[in-house]
Amino acid sequence: MTMNIEIISKEKIKPSSSTPNHLRNFKLCLLDQLIPAPYAPILLFYPNSDSSTNSQVLKRLLVLKKSLSEILSRFYPLAGTIKDDLSIDCDDQGAYYITARIKSHLFDFLEHPEIRLINRFLPLEGTSVTNIQVNVFECGGIAIGVCISHKILDGTALSMFLKGWADAAFASSKEVVYPDFSASSLFPANDLRLKNDSMAMWGALFKKGQFITKRFVFDGLAIAKLKEMALSSSIGRHPTRVETISAFIWKCTMAASEQKHGSKKPSLITHIVNLRKRAAPKFSEHSLGNLIWMASAECSSVKNKETIELPGLVHQLTKSISKIDADYVKKLRSEEAPLMMYKHFKEIGEFVSNGSADCFGFTSWCKLGFYDADFGWGKPVWVSSMDSSIPFFMNLIILMDTRCGTGIEAWITLDEQEMSILQNNQEFQAFTSLNPSPLNFGHAAMKFSI
Repeated sequence: MTMNIEIISKEKIKPSSSTPNHLRNFKLCLLDQLIPAPYAPILLFYPNSDSSTNSQVLKRLLVLKKSLSEILSRFYPLAGTIKDDLSIDCDDQGAYYITARIKSHLFDFLEHPEIRLINRFLPLEGTSVTNIQVNVFECGGIAIGVCISHKILDGTALSMFLKGWADAAFASSKEVVYPDFSASSLFPANDLRLKNDSMAMWGALFKKGQFITKRFVFDGLAIAKLKEMALSSSIGRHPTRVETISAFIWKCTMAASEQKHGSKKPSLITHIVNLRKRAAPKFSEHSLGNLIWMASAECSSVKNKETIELPGLVHQLTKSISKIDADYVKKLRSEEAPLMMYKHFKEIGEFVSNGSADCFGFTSWCKLGFYDADFGWGKPVWVSSMDSSIPFFMNLIILMDTRCGTGIEAWITLDEQEMSILQNNQEFQAFTSLNPSPLNFGHAAMKFSI
């Protein structure tokens, strides 16, 4: 499929009201420093479900700009300028905003989505804290591409921003949500020593190769079957959907690595954990910032077959995630935190530094509510990640909901050779679909005019 994209305009959308001087200097929290990715990208696809006319679609575009200006007044750091690794100057420079025309129909793209084309809908050239690209298809469908600096928000905060923007556009009667800016007091950042330690760890995880991203979908029936297979008396509870799918992908990617290299390698799984609900008392769900930590589990025994079967891997993963409880979060905020974090980074870095071990990094955006972002013309028909097919990257798996909420999309980035082995793995094939149309995963058959 060819994709003809015409850029209509590039502009800055500034906050509707100025940020007071006493709020100009926004301090980043300690955990914000530890993120290697520059941006948190996401795409939301909206069909022209009511066959709106061209003039009605143009009104929608105006509403998007006006409501973005309004929401930036509440999320004022997102309209600022990154000053350094410790702060943002809330100077109201605004969001970089692109409007683009797509000379094809949304239905044609969604029927056979090509991952290699996804990035063309994203404002990847933008260098502002907030970058938006609104793509308008010939049929009136809209795809909103968002790239916001990962220095200031994680997946939970990104979802909060998008829902706040959507509510402002919809003129919703819902209670207005204001972001909580307490992250820097919860995890104060006084210097950059831990940033350097974390970057050394991430440097060990990144590697050269021809990486490729592919999208695999687990439907509800496949997930239920895998959860049944994953049950083990050692776990002590039913594993979650995300834990089960993560462990299954880990198992299959380890098998791909073994086939490529001719022998089993020690393997490490890392999984991002949201700290908001694990703290005591809980942190606000409206907290802006990266209130996340990284759980890790090893599979280093190649002789004990049980540890490389699904129940054993699920047990390893759930045990590592369960360790991040209220006491653990308390330690992350204590005087012993710097040494604790340093040891964590050092252990992970040393495990993989000489190339004799694999690492597979997981992050889950499931149940964060991205499909609830209704700007006034319905909820998105698809929410997607991005293509990370580049020569220098890491083994990365991003888990996202399907539209119906019962399935999971796995956006997997691996070395090209290992990816080829993975997608031909018969066990993996039995539970996944390779890049199916998102139109097949709705509450009912699609009847939109898209």
